[in-house]
Amino acid sequence: MQPKSSSITIFHNPACGTSRNTLALIRDNGFEPEVVQYLKTPPTKAQLHELVTAMGVPVRDILRQKGTPYDELGLGDPKWTDDQLLDFIVEHPILMNRPIVATPIGTRLCRPAEQVLEILPKP
Repeated sequence: MQPKSSSITIFHNPACGTSRNTLALIRDNGFEPEVVQYLKTPPTKAQLHELVTAMGVPVRDILRQKGTPYDELGLGDPKWTDDQLLDFIVEHPILMNRPIVATPIGTRLCRPAEQVLEILPKP
């Protein structure tokens, strides 16, 4: 059976288990998403702003601390605005937590991976 082409996009890191599991869940449900390996092809500031706006969360909610320059850049300091935090993510894409999935139903940081099921189109 051919996977349904879809308007689903996953911002993916193949080295991340949660990201791989989320991609597998999307495919197991019959969809072939656009896979953006954001470390190789980082989103623009405008794209990041669009994702955060679609999720309805502050930029801080998509920041990743572990294995990133988060601490050395002092990003825990509340002095940084959302706009400045977006600049940091553009400069250091590893700061973006993953996987972020955008579907016609919604956009979400899918941690744990099963959260993607809530935003996949129903047959």
